[in-house]
Amino acid sequence: MIEIKNLSYSVGKKRLLSNVGFDVQPGELLAIIGANGAGKSTLLKLLCKEIPSESGEILIRDKPIEEYKLDALAKFRAVLAQNNTISVSFRVHELVMMGRYPHFDSQPSEYDIQIVKNVMEETGITSFMNRDYNTLSGGEQQRVQLARVIAQIYDQPGGLLFLDEPTNGLDLLYQQQIMQLARELADRGYCVISILHDINFASRFADKVLILKKGELVAFGKPKDVISCENIHRAFNIRVRLFTDDEFKCPLIVPSMILTEQNNKR
Repeated sequence: MIEIKNLSYSVGKKRLLSNVGFDVQPGELLAIIGANGAGKSTLLKLLCKEIPSESGEILIRDKPIEEYKLDALAKFRAVLAQNNTISVSFRVHELVMMGRYPHFDSQPSEYDIQIVKNVMEETGITSFMNRDYNTLSGGEQQRVQLARVIAQIYDQPGGLLFLDEPTNGLDLLYQQQIMQLARELADRGYCVISILHDINFASRFADKVLILKKGELVAFGKPKDVISCENIHRAFNIRVRLFTDDEFKCPLIVPSMILTEQNNKR
């Protein structure tokens, strides 16, 4: 689905990404983690074609990303941005229908309408489909936005979904719901790439984890292979304790201490 080779990007003299490479296949959920300033958002912008790469290669379906026009990408690739402020009043079902805009010219077909209904049912937002979006809670709004981007690629086998910190600012219940939906999409054959701050969410829900530090690749692979005390220490400058959960069969971390300048000298 998507293959990255030696990807680099700079702003002026500051190198934000340096020779990053990885691949993600249909049916996989990739979590991108790293401390603030690690290059996560820059990487996602490059993958979404928001900014052009400085060097390296991004292949989507074995085709360089530069060869895609944005309207062609929009038919099988959807992006859930970190901030989705809506100033104009829209009903929930109207916002979800916006996800189908790349697939029709002026009026949605019965097919588009049915997809929107299906998506609202699957994301659990049918009960407030006629509500004004701005009257919803933060978690409800995030589910509506996720429904919108799912509707965009709903009928595209092996569709590509980018999520930029989808659980940011949500309480624990909504965080779980959003990540479960992302996991279900991957299980249905979509390729899902998400920036996450919660390392345990990355370990529990992702098939692969990519760890960045100051634009460089620290580790890439299955959670059990890359979520280690050493890699977390290197990427986040914090010591952690590692546990294995018997139910989810994945490594979980608990911070043990914050490294100070004095600690680093020891």
